[in-house]
Amino acid sequence: MLIPSIDLMGGKIVQLVQGEKLKLSFDDFDYWINRFSKYPLVQLIDLDAAMRQGDNRELIEMVCGRLPCQVGGGLKNAEDGQRLLDAGAKRVIYGSSLFGADGVNKTFAAGLQKALGEDALCFSVDTKNGKVAVKGWKDSVDLTPEEAVTWLEDYCSAFLYTHVDTEGTMQGFPMDVAAILRATTGRQLIVAGGIREQAEVDALDAMGVDAVAGMAVYSGAMDA
Repeated sequence: MLIPSIDLMGGKIVQLVQGEKLKLSFDDFDYWINRFSKYPLVQLIDLDAAMRQGDNRELIEMVCGRLPCQVGGGLKNAEDGQRLLDAGAKRVIYGSSLFGADGVNKTFAAGLQKALGEDALCFSVDTKNGKVAVKGWKDSVDLTPEEAVTWLEDYCSAFLYTHVDTEGTMQGFPMDVAAILRATTGRQLIVAGGIREQAEVDALDAMGVDAVAGMAVYSGAMDA
């Protein structure tokens, strides 16, 4: 399944290369919302919130009112997630707040499960140079993605894995990584980072893995 992404920064839809360099920017929300209305799930990320530089809450509420979204970006507690669910999000994405100096914060994960319910939770495990990346991909934790997924599997309904090294580059997603993660968890697995064509989405689908595409969609390389 293809899951189109809407990344928000400064009140606009943006696409970044490796989470840093701004490549594309749009403010025609109606056009993209209409384009994505045929999909059963759209990924909506508040990059400003993820980078602790403000938020785009009004836009999130507007998009969630028109599209079925899983929403993430800077969620720090169960209350943050509940507010997004109340705003219409189908599922909420937690990432950096799941990790600390000692690795995975299982107590926090269990608390989210109790407060919000497993079905409402997607946990984000992103990696840069092979290690879990946090806080807008600026810092890292000494964990491999397989270790993080194994520790967190009991508390969520899905995992979102972003391969930061190829994010926004349209150089292709590393299929070997997808295969390893697919063998690691029985939860829904969604991957992102460098996907450039429909053939990749089809190959991932055959593995039982869903794909998030951003740059390929917004640049016109992939029809959506």
